[in-house]
Amino acid sequence: MKMTSTYTDILNAGYRLFAEHGFEKTSMSMIAKQLNISKPALYYHFLSKEIIIDVLFDEICKSIGFTNFFNIQDYTNNNFKEKLISDGLRMISSQQEDENYSRIMKQYQVLGYRNPKYSQKLLELLDGFTVGFANLLQHGASIGAIHDHDILIKAQTLNMIIDSIDHFISYGFEYDYADIWTKAVLTLVQDEDSK
Repeated sequence: MKMTSTYTDILNAGYRLFAEHGFEKTSMSMIAKQLNISKPALYYHFLSKEIIIDVLFDEICKSIGFTNFFNIQDYTNNNFKEKLISDGLRMISSQQEDENYSRIMKQYQVLGYRNPKYSQKLLELLDGFTVGFANLLQHGASIGAIHDHDILIKAQTLNMIIDSIDHFISYGFEYDYADIWTKAVLTLVQDEDSK
């Protein structure tokens, strides 16, 4: 997650510190010190740590939504499977490269147990992937790139696989995620020629 300006510098510092120390142990003083600004300057932009946590959550959710990784208009009859594989791999790679991502998302999941606002947003995010994959697969069927049966089941399966990969990465398992995603796509998304 990269942004610019003092406001977003605060969010980026919060992102790193929350990932490293957790929400409870990170203080406004720590964030101010990290940025070499005064606490009043920090409070000018954010009235509380809780507001930083909320705004940061919204920004993270925007940055990991389905359309940030899968653009339906880029999919053609000739590139459908390969594009679905490469876009999924790009998403997986972005999660692997950001060492703070998994740690902070675990904390938001824990917050979700106490505050339904967070759990509801996480569920909406997950559902957005099911809807996104369903729309993408429906597009593939409409252009003759894939079979048009069991679209919703295939979309749900792709969502479950990519979400599970995210969780396994966060637990530190060193699996061949690229191969897992590739095989899943090739198994689920058969083209018209293989009917």
